[in-house]
Amino acid sequence: MLNQLMNYVEQPDLLQINRLPARAHYIPYQDLEQAKRGKRGQSSAYQTLNGNWKFQYHASVKDVQEGFYESVTDVSHWDDLIVPSCWQTQGYDQLHYTNVNYPIPCDPPYVPDENPAGVYVRDFQIPASWQNQETYVMFEGVNSCFYLWVNGTFVGYSQGSRIPAEFQISEYVQPGRNRMAVLVLKWCDGTYLEDQDAWRYSGIYRDVYLLSREKTHIRDVFAKSELTEDLKQATVQIEIQATGPIPVKAELKDANGEIVAAAESTIEGQGSLTLSLTQPKLWNAEAPYLYDLYVQGGQEVLMFPTGFRWVEVRDGVFCVNGQAVKLKGVNRHDSHPTLGQTIPLNHMIQDLKLMKQHNINTIRTSHYPNDPRFLTLCDQYGFYVVDEADLECHGMGAAGAWHQLSSDPAWHDAYLERAVRMVERDKNHASIVMWSLGNESGYGPNHVAMAAWIKSRDTSRLVHYEGFVHNEGEAHGEYLDMDSRMYSSVQETEAFAIDPNRTKPFFLCEYSHAMGNGPGDLKDYWDLIYKYPKLMGGCVWEWCDHGIATVTPKGEAYFAYGGDFGDQPNDGNFCIDGLVSPDRQPHTGLLELKQVIAPVHIEAVDMQQGIFEITNRYDFIDLSHLALSWRIEQEGRLLEQGQIWQLQAAPHATASITLPYHLPANVDDRTYLTLSIWQNQDNAWASIGHEITFAQFQLGAVQPASEKQGTTFIGSDEAIHVEEQEGLLIVRGFDFEHVFDLQAGVIRAMSKHGVALLTKPARYQIWRAPIDNDRNVRHSWENEGYHRAQMKVYSSAWNQPNPSTVEIQVSFSLGAYIRYPFLRGEARWSIDTSGGLHVKTDVTVREGIPFLPRFGLELTMPKGTEEVEYYGLGPHESYIDKRQSVRKGKYLLTVDEMFESYVMPQENGSRFGTEWAIVSNALGMGLHLSSTDTFSFNASHFTPEDLTEAQHTYELAKRAETIVQIDYKMSGVGSNSCGPELLEAYRMDDKQFTCEFMLRPIFKEDE
Repeated sequence: MLNQLMNYVEQPDLLQINRLPARAHYIPYQDLEQAKRGKRGQSSAYQTLNGNWKFQYHASVKDVQEGFYESVTDVSHWDDLIVPSCWQTQGYDQLHYTNVNYPIPCDPPYVPDENPAGVYVRDFQIPASWQNQETYVMFEGVNSCFYLWVNGTFVGYSQGSRIPAEFQISEYVQPGRNRMAVLVLKWCDGTYLEDQDAWRYSGIYRDVYLLSREKTHIRDVFAKSELTEDLKQATVQIEIQATGPIPVKAELKDANGEIVAAAESTIEGQGSLTLSLTQPKLWNAEAPYLYDLYVQGGQEVLMFPTGFRWVEVRDGVFCVNGQAVKLKGVNRHDSHPTLGQTIPLNHMIQDLKLMKQHNINTIRTSHYPNDPRFLTLCDQYGFYVVDEADLECHGMGAAGAWHQLSSDPAWHDAYLERAVRMVERDKNHASIVMWSLGNESGYGPNHVAMAAWIKSRDTSRLVHYEGFVHNEGEAHGEYLDMDSRMYSSVQETEAFAIDPNRTKPFFLCEYSHAMGNGPGDLKDYWDLIYKYPKLMGGCVWEWCDHGIATVTPKGEAYFAYGGDFGDQPNDGNFCIDGLVSPDRQPHTGLLELKQVIAPVHIEAVDMQQGIFEITNRYDFIDLSHLALSWRIEQEGRLLEQGQIWQLQAAPHATASITLPYHLPANVDDRTYLTLSIWQNQDNAWASIGHEITFAQFQLGAVQPASEKQGTTFIGSDEAIHVEEQEGLLIVRGFDFEHVFDLQAGVIRAMSKHGVALLTKPARYQIWRAPIDNDRNVRHSWENEGYHRAQMKVYSSAWNQPNPSTVEIQVSFSLGAYIRYPFLRGEARWSIDTSGGLHVKTDVTVREGIPFLPRFGLELTMPKGTEEVEYYGLGPHESYIDKRQSVRKGKYLLTVDEMFESYVMPQENGSRFGTEWAIVSNALGMGLHLSSTDTFSFNASHFTPEDLTEAQHTYELAKRAETIVQIDYKMSGVGSNSCGPELLEAYRMDDKQFTCEFMLRPIFKEDE
């Protein structure tokens, strides 16, 4: 038998045997009260098959023994495996991550003869009360295909990994003990359509359960809600499919449990009921009002949360309920750090709460339908969902035939079925505003068939597919309701927005790649999205890092990525590209996104009088749920504060407020007003006090850099003593001793009261540990030799123009072997009686070389230097293009707190816009850092070289010393790991510049 069945996996037109047609997701209950509670385990019609199964893994299906499915087969010695689960996370088979490339030879529809297989056996009970009923088994998700036996009899076959498969098994079961056997194969012809950028998992990874139904019952329900154009009348046409004639009653109840509409009729196989109501409360992502639709057939009750909302494109603008809406979204894979693609309910809730807390309103289910319970949660919490078909054949493009399967009639049914099964399962969810035809699969007639069928089945949602852009010559693009692009640059996005020939709205289904330390271009995109009505928003790639929780032989925990398990082909850490870590710790990129897409915008009108304008960017709700706090600080010192408990502004409206503060008499450019907007009440996803957004304003006039005065340090009246010994210049003052290396051209040692403040010579630094978004430009940097830069000193001379000053002039270059020097510099170092060191450097950068990662000084400070105090942007890391989520203030941190951990170690923790910083030991003994202009700085226990060499966090060896970077400029972080190149404005591409740094020994507790 097995040999005959194995032929199914290489026939693209054979998608199932005996699998029932797709239907809406529901659980039958005995009464309305049970249906309202929605606890499926309390339904007498439901019985879970989740739990412990007997399991055998075989590296090849050819090793599976015939007869394993027989009722008498002894499986007691087999392994135990929890269902649902993925084999690979339970120690079987190969953990494997690949993005574009197929993990098998590209030879559709054929798969390798050595096809791994998992054999599952489960004994289960059928209660006597089910004897005269129909029994069904539902598999919510099995990857990639499976064969089903019950009590030794073959029942059926199914493929399509992320869509349910239901079988009627009434004739195969009896009251009491029964046995179910399932054979799951790793690969089938459907594998060619499931080439998503993710770990490749196998097995019964979603829920399995039995349903007991009356012989005549409601099989399917499609609650089609419609609204009149004025939104004052709602109709629900309930299309019902039944297994025979059955009396059906429908009731629509509001959130208070009151019946607002009802109807009943006898349905003869197929029919419909119509419910109407006036002045319906509408559903949207901000106020997700749901009615409960109860459909009772015979003794069964089905319940469908129902939301009334109208999705349309109006004059090229995406609208919900008549309002122009911006989709502030993320792409989300099913990903759990230990369970793989098996996602617990609470994990789903955790994701959704985090998204709401960070102002996200849209989810693209990349790139397949999620667990149906996830969509129910989206209905409840309020998200706009782009529900995407389980379809991606990216590997065909890599093999050289991008459109092959999409244009091949032999694959027509396989494509179409993936649309049908998605829509039929999810059609009753208010949260779904778009159906997507899949991802990165070229474009051809098979996509057209999908879109045409969806349009014929459901007119209440839009149809999306980005892949059309790769084959726009193909007919029937009219089935797509929007234009869509991936990683369109800011310039390209604006060009689309102003092109009069582009009449559809524009959706950035993937943009701003959130890999590692990034993204750095969010504000640039959203300035355009807010500006142009045609731009409907987009979804950042992506929500979470797909790291696998792993432990080294030494017990060191880390997150693994592609290649860590010997998997080939692999795409390394390209799966580590999320806004949150695998264990859902927000990266600073998520904080940046939260601020950029915030639903409230604040502008100053007259800061002298305390007048501001607050714009409500919510689409449907006012601001009465929000409060505002304000505080005035001068270089971190609180001067005044207050709050407004409740804001008032209608959706899309702007309101004026006056804050009753009094500007201090000594207001200067270090005086800042910070406004924080937060919730004045609890809700389902956050507590009172949760900050929605903030704004900060400089109250004093900005001083030109040339007029800025740094911190005043009083020097001694004692003269400075200078002594040159074997190329070292020893400079002694009243309470300090510094050593300048004339041959190396840099300060070698600094001390105050005998406390050493440097343990190594300072050095000019242009290298940073490449961030993931440097992965493309990194090749140019390394080809030029930036990572191995060496300093050449051409001349070094000193003089003492007066007893209180020592000056050193150094002419130098930075270069690497093979190449001409990258830059040439003239440095003027001076030391005053306070021990302060001032260095002014004029730099000329060679033409024709790639922009620099950074330019600045690196200082190595001794063990015990653990305290960092600074005045600048914080409290977390910031860069020139990633600083919307930070605010000016005075911060006190440890060196460890400065560090931002990424799964792949890289540049992190820099603070942009710093005015001064003190790096010291716990007693305040250290260095005060400043400049004539704001600068970036960082303090870390790792050098850029340490971070560059490490591939995982456990490979980092924490240094006892503290490494301080003080940068004139650092290039931005951008989005170029997958997105466009770093914008020119954010590159360290100055060809001639002058920078100045001041380093002063300080015992700050004595100041």
